[in-house]
Amino acid sequence: MLPFYSLLLIATWLVPKYCLVQLNEPFLYISATTFKFVLTSTLFLTKLKMKMSKFVCFITKKLQNLSIFVNPFWIQICYFISVSSVGFLVLKVLKPRNKSFRPNDFDVFFMSVSATTVSSMSTLEMEVFSDTQLTVLTILMVLGGEVFVSVLGLHWLNSKFKKQETQNKVIDPLVVSVEDLRYKSSIRYLSYVVWAYFLVIHIVGSTMISIYMSLVSSARNVLKNKGLHLVTFSMFTTVSTFTNCGFIPTNENMIVFSKHSGLLLILIPQILLGNTLYPPCLRFLIWVLWRLTKREELNYLLRMNFSDGIGYNHLLPFLHSCLLVVTVFGFIVIQFILFCCMEWNSEALKGLNCYQKLVAALFQSVNSRHTGESVVDLSIISPAILVLYVVMMYLPPYTTFLPRKNDEQSLRSNEKMKKRREKLVENLLFSQLSYLAIFIILICITEREKLREDPLNFTVLNIVIEVISAYGNVGFTTGYSCERQLKHDGYCKDAWYGFSGRWSNEGKLILILVMFFGRLKKFNMEGGKGWKLM
Repeated sequence: MLPFYSLLLIATWLVPKYCLVQLNEPFLYISATTFKFVLTSTLFLTKLKMKMSKFVCFITKKLQNLSIFVNPFWIQICYFISVSSVGFLVLKVLKPRNKSFRPNDFDVFFMSVSATTVSSMSTLEMEVFSDTQLTVLTILMVLGGEVFVSVLGLHWLNSKFKKQETQNKVIDPLVVSVEDLRYKSSIRYLSYVVWAYFLVIHIVGSTMISIYMSLVSSARNVLKNKGLHLVTFSMFTTVSTFTNCGFIPTNENMIVFSKHSGLLLILIPQILLGNTLYPPCLRFLIWVLWRLTKREELNYLLRMNFSDGIGYNHLLPFLHSCLLVVTVFGFIVIQFILFCCMEWNSEALKGLNCYQKLVAALFQSVNSRHTGESVVDLSIISPAILVLYVVMMYLPPYTTFLPRKNDEQSLRSNEKMKKRREKLVENLLFSQLSYLAIFIILICITEREKLREDPLNFTVLNIVIEVISAYGNVGFTTGYSCERQLKHDGYCKDAWYGFSGRWSNEGKLILILVMFFGRLKKFNMEGGKGWKLM
């Protein structure tokens, strides 16, 4: 299969040039270029899936051995730290786009952590990175994405089942019940469905971006002027959008594409499919496959309850999935209306027509929950919108505001509270807000000199936005402007990276901890119950 793809790939590199140079047919050139990209993406993803499968098997075997002795929280934190460290070493070895510029090692590690935790907090401009480094960042985002990490969990369950079956055959071949076999088979089918969901969205998303960039000359010129390749941009943007990381290979993020409403509309579904609407879409896909195939394993997955402990927290019950859809779109509508009311005639949307403003407002509203891609400069929008974004960034992805009977979360927490040791640990834990308040206070201490000398840039609100954005793994930032300095520094130059890029190394280190804490916040959602406000 791969040699056949390779022959086609060689042909597709020659056909576009022939169509343009010899035949002088731009349309054929675009069609051939698009076909080349699709084939390149398919070949890349095929090789990637083979390598990922080997990687997943290796990791799950190691995790299976560790999980017997170690809490899942420590397994995941070791995983993210290891991936971030390896990513840092690879990024450091590779040369940046401008070979005369060598970024600070701490900033490179910060960017590696940001990509792995899908936070998109930046201390370096994105156009600093070469194509090879952008590919490394793409891989880090894949490895740190919630869907991929959940696939690791499913493979761990499958490997655990295989080990149990081997032991049971040795002890007693009849010890496994029919219900156990059905459950194990359903988990295996679930892993297949998630893999298909993951690959199809990436292939379709990358192809649609490639087609748009090929057909729209103004968008293609942006890549040409910045020295970005179409394949690199399409793959990087699709992965970043689906994993809800928010990195874009351009310095300006999506501001440079604010007038390209078609591209924004292509990205919006990918944002929702990869995060907030992932459980409802996954459940709908399983239902469609069950209707087509009538497989009992798929029907079993649909009938499973969250409280039964299927081992995959993203497969929510039907009612919860419906309420989640209502909640997600409710939040989007609220933000969209408020953004249009407050910013319609503002500097942030200057130069856009009515249609472009509507699409930009919708894109910004969808991104505020977890993705962090932005078409406006957040430093110039109204404080009311910024406070609303802080609330949106704080909320977990599967938040629902409608009441549900027999809340599965409370059932799980009650089971945990039965054990005395776990009860003691939970009573000692602080709430999420308490930890965030501590982080904000620590950063205010480390940056106290700049808070005093540069009060227009270093405001408490800007620090709060940066911390909550890192905690929510969003990536929104107000940036830094040399024009707002009270004491003008002749050496100050505006740069397209986050506000945290102007912090001290101590402040950046605290923000790294916040990114890890936010990526693993699901392990502390029940924290703070030992504290009672009277």
